[in-house]
Amino acid sequence: MKNCNMEHNEQYDVIIIGSGMGGLTAGNLLAKEGMKVCILEKNKQIGGSLQIYTRDRVIFDSGVHYLGGLDKGQNLYQIFKYLGLMDKLKLQKMDEVFDKIIISGDDTVYEYAQGYDKFISTLLKFFPGEEKAIRAYCDKIKEICSKFPLYNLEHSDSADTKASVLEIDTKDFIDSITTNPTLREVLAGNNGLYAGEANKTPLYVHALIVNSYIESSYKCVDGGAQIAKYIGRNILELGGVVIKHAHVKQIVEEGGKVTHVVLADGTKMYASHFISNMHPALTIEMTKTDLFKKAYRNRLNAMENTISSFTLNIVFKKNAQKYFSHNYYVCNDGDVWSSGDYTEENWPRAYAIFVAATSRNPDYADGMTILSYMKFDEVKEWAHTYNIVGQEEDRGEAYEAFKTRKAEKLLDSVEKKFPGLRDKIEKYYTATPLSYRDYIGTTDGSLYGISKDYKDALKTFISPRTKLPNLYFTGQNLNLHGILGAAMSAIVTVNALLGHDKIIEKIRNA
Repeated sequence: MKNCNMEHNEQYDVIIIGSGMGGLTAGNLLAKEGMKVCILEKNKQIGGSLQIYTRDRVIFDSGVHYLGGLDKGQNLYQIFKYLGLMDKLKLQKMDEVFDKIIISGDDTVYEYAQGYDKFISTLLKFFPGEEKAIRAYCDKIKEICSKFPLYNLEHSDSADTKASVLEIDTKDFIDSITTNPTLREVLAGNNGLYAGEANKTPLYVHALIVNSYIESSYKCVDGGAQIAKYIGRNILELGGVVIKHAHVKQIVEEGGKVTHVVLADGTKMYASHFISNMHPALTIEMTKTDLFKKAYRNRLNAMENTISSFTLNIVFKKNAQKYFSHNYYVCNDGDVWSSGDYTEENWPRAYAIFVAATSRNPDYADGMTILSYMKFDEVKEWAHTYNIVGQEEDRGEAYEAFKTRKAEKLLDSVEKKFPGLRDKIEKYYTATPLSYRDYIGTTDGSLYGISKDYKDALKTFISPRTKLPNLYFTGQNLNLHGILGAAMSAIVTVNALLGHDKIIEKIRNA
């Protein structure tokens, strides 16, 4: 890995802007096809949401708290296998029960189990009279997943098989299969995985994400940055380069196609093809061209992003907290669909708890991450400040006081469900939507990029192609977010650039 502090006269086959999961996967796939790849990353660390940070020798993930679809032969397993990762990654299969759901006003802790048979039998313990509904739910999830060929690592046919399921609302569907109010809440209980909203979130988003975790759930031992590290190494071994501290400021079009990018230090870098792993609106904004019509720019700028998050990272006292590998999704107030619609008084309406897997002591947890929704508006007064490693900027005392107030309020809320937690805490650290913005590169700290809407599903499907024939998009904003979603988007982008989809066959047969 290099830092960018020199002139680059070299011509690359592909320059990729941003080293998130989409950019890295696209780079690795293209390098395996014999292309000379250059990845440009503005930060000190590659990986986007794969980045980790260490506080008091405890590793915290910035985004990857667990992975789905990693059992042998499943979709993410096959992608990782093709990239040569499966024998290198330190992974831990989670408990049979991988998610626990706690609903407002209910003392029962509901459970999601891995494997559809176990998922059904486990839920039936809590809802013995709802077998028909639970089976209908699982059948529909599997049916929807079958409509997305790429998700199943199959070639897309000419007929758009997924069209029939794009315009189903998640909440409407769940409400249609059962009148039991608690089961309705439980089936949507981990919708923090996709920032679910009532009367908006399409069922296909819910299905594709939840299905992968039901199939299998894993944690990365000592953090998800290992995924980025090994993909980066693959690219180097295949003759590519990964350059850190390389902040792309401009994408330049000449004669109807992109010729080069300009970095913050004025360096110009040239290639035949360019892929942006940034938000499409941001990509278009920094592209110096008249070929993007105003309507196209307006469409991308008008797309709503998903909400952001407040993060509390806890360092535990030594051997104070027993390790557990499942996650908690807690709804404090109202229903599970309204958690992002909060006020100063009733925040946090919901939160999620993740305990990191560590190789140091398998019996005790080093740390814990607690996430709760936070709107960017809450930190807008400090939006003019930027703070990343190597370019620290003090946001001021008022910001620090704001974070402390929020952290204490969140801890008070968690303590009600998990009494005694405070006594186990050595220290805690916080992150806000500004942290996500600065490190992940979104304009508003959005958790999952562009928000999908079943009422106009096709509007939020973004093509990897642009009006410039050698400029492509990749990343979570194309199809689906998360490690699996971003990896899938990379395959879509690579297919578009190569003009065929033979890579799908290679991945499936890895």
